[in-house]
Amino acid sequence: MGMSGGGGAPGAHGARRRRRTAVMAEINVTPMVDVMLVLLIIFMVSAPLLTVGVPIDLPQTSANPLNEEKEPLTITVNTEGKVFLQETQIEVDELAPRLIAITNSGYDERIYVRGDRNVNYGAVMKVMGSLSAAGFKRVALVTELEQGS
Repeated sequence: MGMSGGGGAPGAHGARRRRRTAVMAEINVTPMVDVMLVLLIIFMVSAPLLTVGVPIDLPQTSANPLNEEKEPLTITVNTEGKVFLQETQIEVDELAPRLIAITNSGYDERIYVRGDRNVNYGAVMKVMGSLSAAGFKRVALVTELEQGS
């Protein structure tokens, strides 16, 4: 009588299965810590670069800063009188329709106007007049805090 391929002692397979089912219950956190440290370094380096925008020399005042939860819409008038919506250069005539499209006709949206201290007063007032004529009510001028002497 020959032995079949699947035959053998009944307990032999059971012992092998028990050894194979041992589970390792430890978690290796070293790779996760490495990834978190790399992300921390990346965010520390990139965070100051996110607030640069259009470089201008803001006038100084002693007013208290406003606390906003979300990123506001910013309009910048640089030294040459060029107008920027966030970081994109735009014509003053296109400003109101573009803002209406961005805010979905939300006229109570906070809009910040940044004007260089050396820019013509009329250029900033032209932007402010355009926003007012379009129906935006919450328009604010941005300044820097005065340096103590």
